Amino acid sequence: MRNSFADHEAMEAHEILNFKTVCLLKAKMMQGIVFDQDLRALMEQDVQQSILDIKELERLYKEGNMQ
Repeated sequence: MRNSFADHEAMEAHEILNFKTVCLLKAKMMQGIVFDQDLRALMEQDVQQSILDIKELERLYKEGNMQ
């Protein structure tokens, strides 16, 4: 048996997922205008971590909305 999110929890999880997605898109776009290789590598690490975070949030969101 799985626990489901309360309505406010589902909304908050969705908001966090949207925010993280927007941050990922912004970081990807900013990589195109950054010329410093150290900064670009740091931004790439952030992008890769964000991708992992989004996948985890999607999993939790889906599991939490199952009834």
